[in-house]
Amino acid sequence: MTLTILDDTMSSDRTPHSARALPGPDRFWEVSWLPGRRLDRNSAITAMVLADTAGSENLHAGHRLWPHIAGWAAELGLTAPDVTARTCSPPAWARPARTILPADPEAAG
Repeated sequence: MTLTILDDTMSSDRTPHSARALPGPDRFWEVSWLPGRRLDRNSAITAMVLADTAGSENLHAGHRLWPHIAGWAAELGLTAPDVTARTCSPPAWARPARTILPADPEAAG
């Protein structure tokens, strides 16, 4: 599990879900599996941990991680079954494509 947390985006190597900072002075965040919901930075991190954990395994009520999922879900006002259903759905938006191309392709030679 690797979460990459930058100033304006969050992503994971185990889920297609991501988070992004919303424009404005309040610095709210939106997470792709909770579209339209404004979160503070800490809640966005919790949501990304949930997506990373719940979206990558076949979780059920007897799973050893279930109590953790339930606790993190409660922090967001959700239930564990709701989280597993939402995080298994495709993201509400596509993760920005990353490129390794140089800024000036002609300069690459």
